[in-house]
Amino acid sequence: MNQQFTLNVHNTKLFGQYWQSMVVNRVVVLVHGMGEHSSRYERFVIPELLTQGYAVVAFDLFGHGKSNGKKGCVPSYEALLEAIHVTINAAENLFPNTPVILYGHSLGGNLVLNYALKRPHNLKAVIASSPFLRLAFHPPKWKMILGKLLLKIAPSVTMPSELDVSAISRDEDEVIRYVSDPLVHDKVSPMYTFPVIAAGKWAIKAAKTLQTPTLLLHGTGDRITDHKASIEFCNETNYAHLVVFDDGFHELHNDICKNEFMESILSWLKTLN
Repeated sequence: MNQQFTLNVHNTKLFGQYWQSMVVNRVVVLVHGMGEHSSRYERFVIPELLTQGYAVVAFDLFGHGKSNGKKGCVPSYEALLEAIHVTINAAENLFPNTPVILYGHSLGGNLVLNYALKRPHNLKAVIASSPFLRLAFHPPKWKMILGKLLLKIAPSVTMPSELDVSAISRDEDEVIRYVSDPLVHDKVSPMYTFPVIAAGKWAIKAAKTLQTPTLLLHGTGDRITDHKASIEFCNETNYAHLVVFDDGFHELHNDICKNEFMESILSWLKTLN
């Protein structure tokens, strides 16, 4: 069953939705990645969670999917964390007295880790797939200089992200689905870039303060976010567990190893008290 709702965060209407099975034991709050949207998880991740008794509550980030806002723009990094906070509150109202698990992919992975480290919460666990803690490539120097200048004088101006879409998945059909999805975009602003990069660096250093059971999953073939950054994060804390997928691409949940990926998540969740 899929139900939709609206969240109001920083004077912006964000699109929210949730799914539930007959019996709900836990609820997963899902945070998608840059340029995509929450409904992309309806094909595989969400059905897999539903079969195990998890409800899923998700939303589209500012300027993404069906949410309001200029494509690729966000008021601030703190606004992103606030959107997660508001969504968690919505999940707790929908499913009272039900443990909440925060799950984020890529940009969403950056956000959920920072949320767990920076905000007071009662989360049962955190899951971060291919978290954007550090890019796996070096953007052109001129673009970084221009971007930092624009962050000061025009933080909401957008430019093409120039994402290498072939790095999404080793499954060519998934790449085609991504490219042909009308709700996917390649716009990104300085405010959606530099604060996220800074937050990724901060999270690695702050990982030693983590106190929530956390699972990171990353592929060694990821050409978008650096899997070595996930290793560094986990080396700083006993609360994080890392699963590495040899040659896995960025969207592990849409890659040829997706079944092993989901099995790893579900098995780890079963270990939680």
